[in-house]
Amino acid sequence: MTPRVVVIGDVMRDVLVRPEGPLAPGADTRAEIIQASGGSGANQAAWLAAMGVPARMIGRVGAADHAALCAEFRAAGVDPALAADAQAPTGMLVALIDPDGQRSFYTSRGANDRLCPDDLPRDLIRGAALLHVSGYAMVAEGPRGAVAAAMRDAAAMGVPVSVDPGSASFLREIGPDRFAALTAPASFCFPNRDEAAVLAASDDPAIQNARLGARYQVLAIKDGAGPAQIFEGGVLVAQGAPAPIRAIDTTGAGDAFFAGFIAARLGGAAPPDCLAAAHAAGARAVMRLGARPSPQLSTGSLA
Repeated sequence: MTPRVVVIGDVMRDVLVRPEGPLAPGADTRAEIIQASGGSGANQAAWLAAMGVPARMIGRVGAADHAALCAEFRAAGVDPALAADAQAPTGMLVALIDPDGQRSFYTSRGANDRLCPDDLPRDLIRGAALLHVSGYAMVAEGPRGAVAAAMRDAAAMGVPVSVDPGSASFLREIGPDRFAALTAPASFCFPNRDEAAVLAASDDPAIQNARLGARYQVLAIKDGAGPAQIFEGGVLVAQGAPAPIRAIDTTGAGDAFFAGFIAARLGGAAPPDCLAAAHAAGARAVMRLGARPSPQLSTGSLA
């Protein structure tokens, strides 16, 4: 398969916990608990494939899970380029989901934090329409240089680069200046408002928009149920909020937003239509537990 989008990011096994009431310390609390596939980068690749965009997923997983995860990606229409780690397990995440669908995470990064240059050969990226990097791929010191080099290689080959910062808490650990330097080849950036505040060192949306809009050619700032904003060349080109919806689980909503936007963009849509497609995908993501597309979306349609 020749991918239109190559994703470098994390692959996780998710445990989603939706309690029926407040935690009872020292006792039992009833909850809906499911195991699901996750990882921001992996989610993004799966959503792209569900929208008919050929996607390749580059990541690192535990050797014990390698064959099963490769088969899982292929079944979802994603070309897996996964390294098998004999020493570290596949990453795992526990998501605690409140009644409004908001989630908090406990994360064990596992093999994700051992991604290395050998996992990122240029031939996996060559010819793609876009290289996308999940910020989670740069959480650990080890993979950062390899991922930054892959972005530089892509830019040198004429492949545009996009980045999703991934997590405000991890961005604080990396530092906004260092993140900016690492992602210098990127022309697209997809932060949420909290991540934009860290990257711009300001809680003022106007300052965030100005500073980040000057750094990235296309800037899409997500704001949950609030209005998202799209800037091109620092100029606001689209703005709007998603339709009101009762969220079941917001895990993966930003990943779906990214995929909806990119699928529409690659199809030649104008910025307002790209934003509408992004919001439609995000709405699909929050209507059920789990961060990946539901099976009925695996045919390449959001209908």
